[in-house]
Amino acid sequence: MLLPVTIAALDDPRVADYQHIADHQHMLEQGLFIAEGRLVVRRLLDLRHWRVESLLLSSAAADNLSDVLHLSEAPIYLVDQALMNAIAGFNIHRGCLALAHRLKVEPLDRLADRSLSRVLLLEGVNNPDNVGGLFRTAAAFGADLVVLGPSCGDPLYRKAIRTSMGATLAVPYVTASQWPGAITDLRADGFTVAALTPSHDALPLRNLPCHAKLALLVGAEGDGLTQSAIAASAVRVCIPMIATMDSLNVTTAASIAMYHCWQE
Repeated sequence: MLLPVTIAALDDPRVADYQHIADHQHMLEQGLFIAEGRLVVRRLLDLRHWRVESLLLSSAAADNLSDVLHLSEAPIYLVDQALMNAIAGFNIHRGCLALAHRLKVEPLDRLADRSLSRVLLLEGVNNPDNVGGLFRTAAAFGADLVVLGPSCGDPLYRKAIRTSMGATLAVPYVTASQWPGAITDLRADGFTVAALTPSHDALPLRNLPCHAKLALLVGAEGDGLTQSAIAASAVRVCIPMIATMDSLNVTTAASIAMYHCWQE
């Protein structure tokens, strides 16, 4: 662990990258992401497979994280709260930021040689709150993998990481360049792919049999799943509701489905 260094100037080059953390495109181009908040930064350090570029901390945050800071050899920069807010360009309420390098996101390959049984597929889910919420739920119910279909949001967008409570840093995910071919590939590898839909003529969730290898497919709010994705799935599943409601938030619906299908 490197000894913390106090930063006293806004234009100190050592913290220049923190002035761009609100610019997602810039962060992508630099191959970096930002972890924000003590819980998320603690999880980032605990996981150990992320290469941390540096940490920008208030003295209070440094004290709070003192038991895990030794897990990284990244520089630790200490600043007062006012300077941290000025560097970031917005209020950092918990006085805790970490820059880390992105890992290469692999495309979805055939999964027959992997010991996977619980997969969550996302189609068109681009709202960072929903992306983060889905990863958090996936972590809670033991998903082995999240597959990102077309137009899905970045799990390493800072709001998605924060909403997920750091789960996007922990749950493995891949991209699906072929769609809905990825659904077909999963079925060929022995997965039952169940598409969640609000359609009343779909199979009620309570009647979905247990499957050793199950992939749950969810779509964006509003648009829902595409017809091609539904057609490629093995079964359509709905969550019965009272007549005055026609759908649930995607994170809520996926949570109910994962609990039903993957509870121990």
